[in-house]
Amino acid sequence: MAESYKAGFIGCGNMGGALIRASVKTMDPERICVTDQFMEKAQELSAACGVQAVSIETVAEKAFFIFLGVKPQHMEHMLSQIRGILERREDRFVLVTMAAGLTMEKIRSYSGNYPIIRIMPNLPASVNEGVILYDSLDTTETERDAFVNLLKKAGKLIPLPESQIDAGSAVSGCGPAFVCLFAEAMADAAVELGITRKNAYDLAYQTLLGTAKLLLETGQHPGELKDAVCSPGGTTIAGVMALEKGAFRSTVSDAVRQAYKKTLDLK
Repeated sequence: MAESYKAGFIGCGNMGGALIRASVKTMDPERICVTDQFMEKAQELSAACGVQAVSIETVAEKAFFIFLGVKPQHMEHMLSQIRGILERREDRFVLVTMAAGLTMEKIRSYSGNYPIIRIMPNLPASVNEGVILYDSLDTTETERDAFVNLLKKAGKLIPLPESQIDAGSAVSGCGPAFVCLFAEAMADAAVELGITRKNAYDLAYQTLLGTAKLLLETGQHPGELKDAVCSPGGTTIAGVMALEKGAFRSTVSDAVRQAYKKTLDLK
């Protein structure tokens, strides 16, 4: 076992697990340690990925990047458990927080004044197509580059000022749930029209995937692509008008705003 670790994860839930699985694609798993309140989760990841399942004290003492993957309401208590260990360290390390609604300064008030990176990942990171928003305090360019390299297999890393991360997460973090509702609604309609459930889901999923890829690779404005699909007097524009009648765009926008508002309530 390594005497020190490049990355250590406190919390092996859905997001922590996704980032761990991405990290082992860019780094020797033996240089990554993991821990969890329920150690069977850490042990399962150890068996699956080759990372080291250790105690929370070991992560705090020996990891360079310390990922804080616990819920916002549990962050203060968790950091109180390791604050003394962090204070005794003589080497440099970086805290990486993924807690919604908690600023870097708030994390520092719980942990002490250390270099810190704040990230907001989303669940598609588990299939290497995630969005990871990030900002940092008192980190070097070399440290930021190492962080980006560590997580690059999780998806697209987008630097944002911390003041915009909560708003960005209302799109990328909450958005997968909104997209799933849209996919389910399209599939339900296809079933109503006589298509099998499996084929209906395949149609919806591939349409979403292909459209997103087309937008990303061509750089087209979504309105431009929509216009290209809508022939005059055709089927697509009839469907678009039905969405407009149902206030589709304003409803989606309101969902993002409400998610952002709830994030602010967590502070």
